[in-house]
Amino acid sequence: MTTHPSAADKGAGPLLRAWREQRRISQLELALRADSSARHISFVETGRSRPSEEMVLRLAEHLDVPVRERNALLLAAGYAPRYPETPLDDPALGALREGIERLIGGYEPYPALVVDALYNVVAANRGVMTLVDGVGEALLEPPLNAMRLALHPQGLAPRIRNLRAWRGHLLEQIERQIALHRSEPLRALYEEVAAYPVPDADPADEPSEPVPYFALPLRIEHEGRTLSFVSSISTFNTPMDVTVAELAIETLLPADPATAKYLQASLL
Repeated sequence: MTTHPSAADKGAGPLLRAWREQRRISQLELALRADSSARHISFVETGRSRPSEEMVLRLAEHLDVPVRERNALLLAAGYAPRYPETPLDDPALGALREGIERLIGGYEPYPALVVDALYNVVAANRGVMTLVDGVGEALLEPPLNAMRLALHPQGLAPRIRNLRAWRGHLLEQIERQIALHRSEPLRALYEEVAAYPVPDADPADEPSEPVPYFALPLRIEHEGRTLSFVSSISTFNTPMDVTVAELAIETLLPADPATAKYLQASLL
């Protein structure tokens, strides 16, 4: 992957250039998007011109720079950070926490959870806790990490019937997040979970009859039966706080009638 300069380098220019190159956008294209000129963009990137605070934010918006990294750009350009990073347990985020709890609680009996930028679980409903019953105790100690939980040999991995396909999906998901956020802790998590051993595929793990899934399913054994889910991930629109920007809500939707029927019966 591309090596990027840090905020300690010569101002915001190298950082902006790195983001532009990562997004594969030319100086001219960025200038047109940001209502500027290629000459001015070039001067900003080389340090010959100091961008205004408004210009830094405008360029960051058009380069789809994550909120945390926008603060880094502002600091590198000599401005104060614009976006706070409020702890999730802060009273100021009380309404957010209550909303999240209602959302994932209302999704029951289907599993739903909320993770942060490192896939640490910050909230989960009873559907999730039912699935993780029986995994290694060490994996359930805070902070519970969704990727470790799914791929660790003492986690859900031995019960995932299509582990190789699901593992590939999860690793690709982390890779996309690394490319977007350029996070070293996230890269370390990727290297850790990618190194977990993968058992040989068992032909018995394949369904006896083809099922017309509309997305890659998570097929997981639970109490002697195989449940099938497809995953949906939601984030907050136009977040103004780093913490909120890095939250993701994942819901597992039953992928076949048998799974839906079993989970609905669990409410009775």
